Amino acid sequence: MAKTTPGQFVRQVRTELSKVTWPTRKETTISTVMVFIMVTLAALFFLIVDQLLAWGVQVIFGLGG
Repeated sequence: MAKTTPGQFVRQVRTELSKVTWPTRKETTISTVMVFIMVTLAALFFLIVDQLLAWGVQVIFGLGG
């Protein structure tokens, strides 16, 4: 394998970065909002499941509250 000088490495990195298609501000905003919505839905789902399981354990075993 050939040795790469630091200058060649920097040029190769710049070349590869120029090939990247960067997201627009609108795409980034939409993606961020979607992530927050999905995180909120997942948190609510696990809250409900946790409450149901806690209630089930309490009913079956008489533990807690």
